Amino acid sequence: MSKVITKREQDYSKWYNDIVIEADLADHSAVRGCMVIKPTGYAIWEKMQQALDKMFKDTGHVNAYFPLFIPKSLFEAEEKNAEGFAKECAVVTHYRLKTDPNNKTKLIVDPDAKLEEELIVRPTSEAIIWNTYKGWIESYRDLPLLINQWANVVRWEMRTRLFLRTAEFLWQEGHTAHATKEEAIAETKQMLDVYADFVENWMAVPVVKGVKTANERFAGADDTYCIEALMQDGKALQAGTSHFLGQNFAKAFDVKFTNKEGKLDYVWATSWGVSTRLMGALIMSHSDDNGLVIPPKLAPTQVVMVPIYKGEEGLAKVSAVAQDIRKKLQAKNISVKYDDRDTQRPGWKFAEYELKGIPLRITLGERDLANGTIEIARRDTLTKEVIQLADVEAYVVKNLEDMQKNLYNRALERMNNSTYKVDTFEAFKKTLDETPGFILAHWDGTPETEEKIKEETKATIRCIPLNAPEEAGNCIYSGKPSKGRVLFARAY
Repeated sequence: MSKVITKREQDYSKWYNDIVIEADLADHSAVRGCMVIKPTGYAIWEKMQQALDKMFKDTGHVNAYFPLFIPKSLFEAEEKNAEGFAKECAVVTHYRLKTDPNNKTKLIVDPDAKLEEELIVRPTSEAIIWNTYKGWIESYRDLPLLINQWANVVRWEMRTRLFLRTAEFLWQEGHTAHATKEEAIAETKQMLDVYADFVENWMAVPVVKGVKTANERFAGADDTYCIEALMQDGKALQAGTSHFLGQNFAKAFDVKFTNKEGKLDYVWATSWGVSTRLMGALIMSHSDDNGLVIPPKLAPTQVVMVPIYKGEEGLAKVSAVAQDIRKKLQAKNISVKYDDRDTQRPGWKFAEYELKGIPLRITLGERDLANGTIEIARRDTLTKEVIQLADVEAYVVKNLEDMQKNLYNRALERMNNSTYKVDTFEAFKKTLDETPGFILAHWDGTPETEEKIKEETKATIRCIPLNAPEEAGNCIYSGKPSKGRVLFARAY
């Protein structure tokens, strides 16, 4: 049975969901709002993990793991953080089930097994981590503490969408402690740069780096830095955040250290994270009506080879050449699959690998091999080329590099063409409705105006772009003076 993808222009939301399901990336689960990440999708996430993990370790960080459960009293310790996540918390109240005395086939919560203190299933780990850090940090010699964890978190979302917003998701969260404010701010900015580097150079997705407004910053942070990406439908997606936490969590959990002058002081903190939401960004940035498109650096399989032959003797001839090509490409750290299954026809395989976004597809036919040629199809451009068999290694290497650059440049051009400057509220609303994208507009700096714009248009300030030039003007909504433009968009 052929798999059908809804046209992107027809229904963008259904197009996205079709690709996730039909390309075997993920599936809905028996738990409302939770997903099953299938092997194809998880393989891409593993590539993301591997790349990011190396970048973290190259910047001096180490991995650890902290508990899934957080005692409610610890969670409440930092008030802003607790208030910010309270509505999304899953809470454990009991630790045992028992057989229902009225129905032996059912289980009920044992009322005698109530926990002395309720446990929060982590929506984020600052509370449990900073309670732990209190026992680890005594003097400036213990600092900086640079720790990351790969984990799952639970946020009880009401409206969910595969990868983009689920009740449980996978992520990494870095939590660092520093002796000075300056060190902590430098760490916050460094990790923002790491995220931007990964998203642009591995995912081939251009981003805008900026700082969040007070309304949009992480609960419990002094400042939140972010990277914002633009999807093909003109909506923004927050691709990563890095938070300068000041001394808020150190004060909440009484984490002090003796500085070089011999005086006690509270440590300075950061936290930063990206999640499986990046899978959604990858899908929506590059895919088309034929299915998924994966940047070569993140493709679990970069090259697939499909033989065309008659009989066992023909297969043996083609397979000998295919295995030789595979060894040569694997020697160059290129991942290759040779699909010699006889349960599916070549045409079915072509459609399947196009749907799953394999960057390059090599077709090996008996007649072509007799002529010393093969055919290679590129997923991003949907073009085919017949090349000399002797040139296959150089061709594959070059085209994988070209495809990575092409996907980035294509996304960058789209973002640039969908970024607008407007100076009136009428133009702002018209642009949002007719040509959605990033909008650079003046804002008076007040939370009240920001909230009114959000209420009336469903657009939010995605960030105040870093290194944006000072440009005096008037707020599009209130008419009050503005020092510079901020980045608005409707968002996921």
